[in-house]
Formats: sequence, structure tokens, C-alpha cells
Amino acid sequence: MSHSAVVSQAGAVSVSIGNERSLRRSVFKQNNSISFNSKSWSSSLAMNQKTTNVRDAKRYTNRTICMSVQQTSSSKVTVSPIELEDPKDPPLNLYKPKESYTAKIVSVERVVGPKAPGETCHIVIDHDGNLPYWEGQSYGVIPPGENPKKPGAPHNVRLYSIASTRYGDFFDGKTASLCVRRAVYYDPETGKEDPSKNGVCSNFLCDSKPGDKIQITGPSGKVMLLPEKDPKATHIMIATGTGVAPYRGYLRRMFMEDVPNRTFGGLAWLFLGVANTDSLLYDDEFTKYLKDHPEHFRYDKALSREEKNKKGGKMYVQDKIEEYSDEIFKLLDNGAHIYFCGLKGMMPGIQDTLKRVAEERGESWDLKLSQLRKNKQWHVEVY
Repeated sequence: MSHSAVVSQAGAVSVSIGNERSLRRSVFKQNNSISFNSKSWSSSLAMNQKTTNVRDAKRYTNRTICMSVQQTSSSKVTVSPIELEDPKDPPLNLYKPKESYTAKIVSVERVVGPKAPGETCHIVIDHDGNLPYWEGQSYGVIPPGENPKKPGAPHNVRLYSIASTRYGDFFDGKTASLCVRRAVYYDPETGKEDPSKNGVCSNFLCDSKPGDKIQITGPSGKVMLLPEKDPKATHIMIATGTGVAPYRGYLRRMFMEDVPNRTFGGLAWLFLGVANTDSLLYDDEFTKYLKDHPEHFRYDKALSREEKNKKGGKMYVQDKIEEYSDEIFKLLDNGAHIYFCGLKGMMPGIQDTLKRVAEERGESWDLKLSQLRKNKQWHVEVY
């Protein structure tokens, strides 16, 4: 999911490595005083790897790796390096626009069906362990070429929510994934595509090929970090479209990965709003969690072009929220965290719904919202 111009499998993914040393093995030396916020940390960590450090995308494609978003199994996956759990504070801005990191594209996969309006891609990026991040953070991407508004200068950074856990889709701490919708502009008069006005960065990413270089900044962001002090907490996640990106990372951490001393025993409740069934993102993963962890996961979809709300209009995510409003308010009263991620336009409708429900309950929404923010239960990232 992209911010600014265009802004994260019940059970596990099966990883078969053949005779090579397992990606799952911890490959780093113990260090209990790790601090993320310096490049020397990530560089020295990468230097300490005991496995062969192959620096191109073939490291992955030459192995039999069943990690497609369509494939899951029932047991959890061992992750490494576990030292990624050691730092007490999240990594922030390890690489900045003037000193960006050169990563490589591992894969680009279309993840919507033929009837989806537009194209959305799942993009795996190889950072070789040099650009660590936490769930809920974002990477900045600098597309190649010249900024048309500043001749001779590079393009501005586009921020994208990371759609994987800190261990990446290969569970080895060396990749990050993005969920990107291709931004295409159609002339309102002719109805034809105008490539000159298409989104520069989203098209660059969706058109990328394995091995292509990509300039990355970050990681950035604190507001969407997953609070983990209470393993029995409730997390209500609301997304439109690619805003589901950070939640994919949350849910893989909760239900797919075997992280020592991290057993989720609370409730994760995902509300996802998209146009139609073909537009659903990571639906197989989420449906599998629902099957394997029904006591800890709930999943509600709002399909605006296929479903009607109770008033006969299109079903949007705020309509689903209203449907379960009493339960949601009770959970919030008991300390639940609530997250919003997606298009900026989603918030007014959601806020209006929550305000109306609060008033029907005899509460002041303004006071309630103020209290939720004060208690750090309210997390919003829209673009």
C-alpha cells in the first residue's frame, strides 16, 4: 500500500530447500545489545551470516520454494535470524533519500482476478538483511528517472506499507514485500488511458522484473506498529484495497510464524473493503487463518459492487463496521486497538458511522475518540 502519491495463511507456508542449508536456521551471532538505528548494525549483521551470501534474485528462484500467497499448510514456520527480536526500539530511517539503499526485485505477482478493476501486484524485494523493519512500517521507493518538476533531480520518495513480517516471505530476514496497485489515468472525455499521467512509481514497480535494481529508503513509521506487550489483546483492523498490507504482516506474525516467546492468544478481527470478489487480496491466507484459528481470528469483507447494505446501497467497509458496532464499541471499551489503513476517502464515512453509533449509545464520539488516542488504541495511516 502506498502513502502520499500512491502509498502490509492460517498455518504456514511450506518451504522446501532441497539439500541446501535451510533458510530457517538462525545465521547470526548472539548480540543482546543490538540497536537498529545505525547502518553499521545492519551491515555488520549481514557480514556475520554463516550461510553463503548470494547477492542476486536467483538465490530464491533456484530453489523449490512453495511460498505463493495461494499456498499454505497447517504448522507454523520457523524463522531466522531470531536476533531480529532483540532490539527494544524499531529501526527508523536507516537510509535516506540522498543515501538510499540499492535492493533487488525478487518477484512481481499479480494478485487479483480478471474481473478486478485495475491491477494489484505483490512485489518481493531482496534487501539482503541490510534494511530491517518491523511490522506496520513503510519503505520509501525512489523510481528511476528525472523529476519533471525539478529537472536534473530524482523523483520524490513514494512510501509503501510493508506487507510482510520482519522475516519476509522467505522467513530469512532478507526480503520485504509490498502490495501495489498500478495507478492508471483515463481521460474523462475519451475514456482512453493517458500514459503520461500514470503513476510513475506504481507502474515502475508493477513492471519490474526479477533482478531489477530498486532504490529504497526507510524504514519509517511508528503509528502502525503492532503492540505486542499483551499477547491476549484485541486488534480490530480496517482496510480498503492495498491498505490491507500491514495487516498481512500482523497476521503472518500471529498465525504463521513460529517466533520464540510470541504466542498470540487474543483476537484479530479484519474488515476488508474492495470492489468485488476478484479484488480480494491475500484472501486464501486470511480464509485459512479463519479455518485454523476461529477463536482468535475474524474476517469480514465488504464487496461494494456485489453486495448491498441494509439501506439498499453499495456495501462499504463502514457498513460492515456499523453492522458489528455494538460489539466493536464494547471491545474498544475493554482496551482493543483499532487500525485504519487505505484511501484517505475511507475515513469520513467511517468517522460518521462511529459518531452516529456513539450518539445512539448516549456517548460523545469526540470524547471517546480523544480517550482512544490518549490510550494509544487508535492507529490511522491513510493516503
